[in-house]
Amino acid sequence: MNFLTIGHRGVMGTEPENTLRSFVAAQQAGLDLIELDLHLSKDGALVVMHDTDVDRTTDGTGPIAEKTLTELRALDAGRGERVPVFEEVLDAVRSPLQAEIKDIAAARALAEVMLRRNLVSRVEVSSFHDEAIAEIGRLVPGVRTALIGSRFGPDIVERAVEAGAGTVCLNIRRLTLEVVEEAARKADLKIIGWVVNTQDHLKLVRALELDGATTDYPEIKRTGRFTA
Repeated sequence: MNFLTIGHRGVMGTEPENTLRSFVAAQQAGLDLIELDLHLSKDGALVVMHDTDVDRTTDGTGPIAEKTLTELRALDAGRGERVPVFEEVLDAVRSPLQAEIKDIAAARALAEVMLRRNLVSRVEVSSFHDEAIAEIGRLVPGVRTALIGSRFGPDIVERAVEAGAGTVCLNIRRLTLEVVEEAARKADLKIIGWVVNTQDHLKLVRALELDGATTDYPEIKRTGRFTA
């Protein structure tokens, strides 16, 4: 089985999350895929941040949607790093990416970049929101998509199928064998577990025969190959 290790916001356990520094470190660590988050700035830039506001991860305050790209660029995102835009990440690393979008507006902005730069084979798009997954699927033929679930039941499988997703990314603390069997055996979906930061979590993911793990720490890549 080709087990994927996915760097969560780069390697956020060791570097400032969603920064170029973090993404480069994830690539250097040999992680198979790099996960990142996208929001739209006030002036429509596709910026790489997780939260809806800048308070937790920068020295600024306030919602991303109320700040221009210039204003966001002035913030320190950790260790002197600046808030990147999506296309800067594309140029900074060669790794495949998993881009999480929060709404339909971000889906449309991302679709424009993906079509212009022919990114269907490089970028998988994920979201907690079914409608965002369906929208990117409509706009970008052949795009690979993943539905994310934190608090979920077996219906997550039906939702993923209806949205056109080929993968479900599921919180391992709520993952059950019932959901795994429903997703993998009945719906032929790939299953990624998150967030996998300990050997016990990794053993659980491998015992359930998941297709991969999203982690904050690059060490999971090295140990994942030998954990059964």
